[in-house]
Amino acid sequence: MQVDQARHSEKMRKKQAAQAKIMANKTQEKGLLIVHTGKGKGKTSAALGMVVRSIGHGMKVGVVQFVKGAMATGEKAVFDAFPDNIDFKPMGEGFTWNTQDRSRDIAVARKAWEEVKRMITDPAYDMVLADELNIVLRYDYLPLDEVLAAVAERDAMKHVIITGRNAPDALIEAADLVTDMVMVKHPFRSGVKAQKGIEF
Repeated sequence: MQVDQARHSEKMRKKQAAQAKIMANKTQEKGLLIVHTGKGKGKTSAALGMVVRSIGHGMKVGVVQFVKGAMATGEKAVFDAFPDNIDFKPMGEGFTWNTQDRSRDIAVARKAWEEVKRMITDPAYDMVLADELNIVLRYDYLPLDEVLAAVAERDAMKHVIITGRNAPDALIEAADLVTDMVMVKHPFRSGVKAQKGIEF
């Protein structure tokens, strides 16, 4: 397909000028509250991508996993290689339908949340990821008001990422960035099990 180079260059020049105009008033920098929710795959994966990006910039990141912890994951193996940049703490005991002990699930969630709060208040951390926190909020293992207060009171430049299905409306309202992962197609529905490198 032949493209008229002069016409293409002019079109791109106009797009460049329009983009520069948009970017000219985007000058604010602040710590973001980021929520990844929805029924689709990729909530944790996207958050861990931001963690990797932050490590690449020499930032200090804290990761607490509320559900994962009962299994070995590829991300833990990678992040263990960066002990100066990341505290990676899988503190869960598996899915609630596997543990079948509500009081124990609440105690485990509380312990993990205390670690998240410690990281949020510690100025050494630039970013904190509370992975699958939305799940424990959905089951009322932690009070939502406590979570909202902790993220509201954080340092102005600290990023906090919260993942998991069914994010509460109040958390979505408080967030700066919300992504709703939509499932279009998933191999699990065709009988394909969770696989290393894809799900863990």
